[in-house]
Amino acid sequence: MFKRIDKLLIDLPKPDHPDANAAAAVQELLGGRFGEMSTLNNYMYQSFNFRQKHKLRPFYELVASITAEEFGHVELVSNTINLMIEGTTFPGDPDITPMQDAKDKRNTYHFISTAQTSYPMDSMGASWRGDYVVNSGNLIFDLLHNYFLEIGARTHKMRVYEMTDHPVAREMIGYLLVRGGVHIIAYAKALEIATGVDLTKMLPVPNLSNRQFDYARKFEDQGVHRKLYTWSDMDYRTISQIWKGEHPTEGGPLEVVKGTPEGAPIPDLEELPEEFAPGISRDDFLEIAKRLKRNAGL
Repeated sequence: MFKRIDKLLIDLPKPDHPDANAAAAVQELLGGRFGEMSTLNNYMYQSFNFRQKHKLRPFYELVASITAEEFGHVELVSNTINLMIEGTTFPGDPDITPMQDAKDKRNTYHFISTAQTSYPMDSMGASWRGDYVVNSGNLIFDLLHNYFLEIGARTHKMRVYEMTDHPVAREMIGYLLVRGGVHIIAYAKALEIATGVDLTKMLPVPNLSNRQFDYARKFEDQGVHRKLYTWSDMDYRTISQIWKGEHPTEGGPLEVVKGTPEGAPIPDLEELPEEFAPGISRDDFLEIAKRLKRNAGL
């Protein structure tokens, strides 16, 4: 089971300008083949379907705990997209075309179907696909696939980072470059235990340190690249049998942290009258408040 916490992984800055076209590019990091929807669902189904948990528990717990973090990654990228689109249109009478700027954006789906918010699709608007999930049932195959998947995700993040200087996108990408790096090393260490092959000698792929990115460097300075969270108050403790020793590229001791990161507030999106969202007027709100109080016996 999953426990949900009403926070984001990190604090996202409030943007001073929209960039809907850049948001379309960031969609690749959510719903593309190597996006967060893929990492989440790959690890989730591998953990659901894992065989011989009693004998191979550290490997199962590693995949399971990373699954929980990936939910937070999906939420973080989604909120980034939302903040990047906000401010593209303006409220007004329908006849003055208050959404006139939307027609020239690369992904008009954001404006027609989702009221200027994220959707599980890639940068070209194609929906995320369930057949992106690899769950072979073979432990080595799946761990090797996960290692490859995280490297693919890292490559795409680096490329999108170079496509936009929007501060919200770069804050999110900087953090996920560091956290994705943790997962790459975690799967590499798991494969070394299972096979004796040290895949960390291949890293980093691409051959560029996270410290070359201003928005990633600060998270490494905080030690975020050396921490692996259990995402549970009591369970998934055996990941410490895999996540141990020194960081293979940056040095410093690896640490298993019980629980979750501290987190930050989730952005509260303002209403968009031109999108009829959320479609609740002041009078509607007052009436809803009365009903809520009545139902609570107040």
